[in-house]
Amino acid sequence: MSFRHLTLAKYLTVLFIITCQLCAAQEQTAKNTGPIQPVPLGAVKINDGFWSPKFKVWTSKTIYDVLDKLEGKYEPDQEDIIKEKTDRGRTPNAFLNFDLVAQGKKGIGTSDGPPWYDGLVYETIRGGADLLVSYPDAKLEKKLDAYIDRIAAAQNADPEGYINTYTTLNRPTQRWGLNGGDDRWQHDVYNAGMLAEAGVHYYQATGKTKLLSVAVKMANYVTKVMGAAPKLNVIPAHAGPEEAFFKLYLLFKSTPNLKQKLGIAVHEDDYYAIVKYWIEKRGVFADADGSRARISFGSYNQDHIPVFDQQTIEGHAVRATLLGTGIAAVANYSKDGRYINTANHYWNNMIGKRMFITGGEGAIANDEKFGADYFLPESAYLETCASIGAAFFSQQMNAIHADGKYMDEFERVIYNNLLSSVAADGQHYHYENPLISKDRRRWNWHSCPCCPPMFLKMIGVLPQYIYVHDKSTVFVNLFIGSEAKVDLENTSVSLKQSTSYPWKGDIKLHINPEKTSTFSVAVRIPGWARGNENPFDLYHSTVVEKVGIKVNGEPIEVKPVNGYVSINRNWKKGDVVELNLPVEPRLVTPNNLVKTISGKTAIAAGPVVYAIEGVDNSVIDAVRLNNNQTLTPQYTSAIANGVNVIAVKANNGSASVNFTAIPFYAIGNRGVYPYKVWLDQ
Repeated sequence: MSFRHLTLAKYLTVLFIITCQLCAAQEQTAKNTGPIQPVPLGAVKINDGFWSPKFKVWTSKTIYDVLDKLEGKYEPDQEDIIKEKTDRGRTPNAFLNFDLVAQGKKGIGTSDGPPWYDGLVYETIRGGADLLVSYPDAKLEKKLDAYIDRIAAAQNADPEGYINTYTTLNRPTQRWGLNGGDDRWQHDVYNAGMLAEAGVHYYQATGKTKLLSVAVKMANYVTKVMGAAPKLNVIPAHAGPEEAFFKLYLLFKSTPNLKQKLGIAVHEDDYYAIVKYWIEKRGVFADADGSRARISFGSYNQDHIPVFDQQTIEGHAVRATLLGTGIAAVANYSKDGRYINTANHYWNNMIGKRMFITGGEGAIANDEKFGADYFLPESAYLETCASIGAAFFSQQMNAIHADGKYMDEFERVIYNNLLSSVAADGQHYHYENPLISKDRRRWNWHSCPCCPPMFLKMIGVLPQYIYVHDKSTVFVNLFIGSEAKVDLENTSVSLKQSTSYPWKGDIKLHINPEKTSTFSVAVRIPGWARGNENPFDLYHSTVVEKVGIKVNGEPIEVKPVNGYVSINRNWKKGDVVELNLPVEPRLVTPNNLVKTISGKTAIAAGPVVYAIEGVDNSVIDAVRLNNNQTLTPQYTSAIANGVNVIAVKANNGSASVNFTAIPFYAIGNRGVYPYKVWLDQ
């Protein structure tokens, strides 16, 4: 619309109408939100046939493997893709960087590993902290405490509390990427955010404050030097600090007495202010008067236009999903319609037009970025970190809207792209997770090892997402054998879930309130179980069997609202809800607009997507599917510590073709073989 020819009165009238419409839209969006909270991590205990053996591997092997390799205890098994000063006759040691800074070294022109190594250390500590809550381990806690001592010593070498070892050792005059520096490479702000997050999580897990004190000192320095004028105009070149500093704010807002325990200045409102600054100043490259101009990171870093004007999710997929997570977290807290609308736009575009069947995100290797709408090639990049970022984003969206579709997509990630990123032995990894390959192998360690720490962050907090609640409703979001205690407004409720999911669809939930009380139990009914493979019709599938629910043995009608069947009644001790989901194998096809896989079909069963691998099938390129095939699931303990395989008998004209499909996450555990997910018809 052009305003050049309007009179002042007409201009004001039009402006008033537009303002009212915008306010009404924001208000309408905001009123759909609710105060949904995850159950505290320590109030949930997993005891599950599928997940418990995996957690045993991850807590006994993976967390130690990641920490050891961050110390440089590994033999490189591939070319180092981070070229800057890596040839030193040994493998990089992230912790040596902290030791050198603690010794007062500065501008020496060398450091170990990529610039974001500090951040990966902090992310691993955060993941380890959460694992300590569910799986106490004195040895691990002692190991983490020793690392924290070295981190604190490095910070103590700087009178301002600044800590970023790469910049101190290589570019001491270019903090935050200024003065000719480049924060896209340096990761100063990103590392600061991961430090804040680690400090919060380690305190919550152990009650220890040393790392939290380091985080607060750094946060104080950050908020002192950057933000609104006359401070520096700096935004993160890699998203993540937004949610991290928001967590720091919430910690002190909810526990004000903690400030006295630290004995250092804490200005939590400044932490919240910088979070909003980092979000709202994306796409804004200078102040209104042209001062404080900065470079643009472009759509690569969601910095091409103001965030509230962005209708699609763009750029580097990890950065984009982590920014979405931060925006959604602030949206749920503030109820600001601008944040809610932006989070909606990001998520709807991501899931409806750019998500891969395994929950992977990021079609293009160059810049590790999202592709155009409906560009979903089999050979896409699909970085592990991006799918995990998308899962964190989906969980935050579930908290805003109390809609099960968000946890449908969270579940898609954890049973597919998340699990595929770590081998069954817990010590080999996938950085990318394409849906077709001839010779991909899992790596011992990577020169950009961001994925294992991100994996640990997700599995550490996973128990917390099984159940969420508001004042009067318990939401059952994930089907994982577990026990939990949920505090509602009028009573506390003990829950015990038992299940053979995902291999079988039986779920039994024992509900024991402290006292007989009226409240709701909302059970998620996955979209795939209702013939709704994707909330925006990106993928299609059909199930034959129906969802069934019983309360104390009596069937009830299954009519989900916003993805849940909500059962409101006067609950008493001993009540039991039984859910049966149709996890029989099904065929999934893409939307006709997805030209890259047109005419192809994938196999899924429950939340698990399947692939065919050369170790089981002599010529995978010859495999064809049509409407005349039999899909027979069978459990075997011989693959990836136990999976359901699917024997397929397909009749192609007069020929009969037999082949075997395994869960996508299980590929690459028996050697290097070709595999693919999408099959020709």
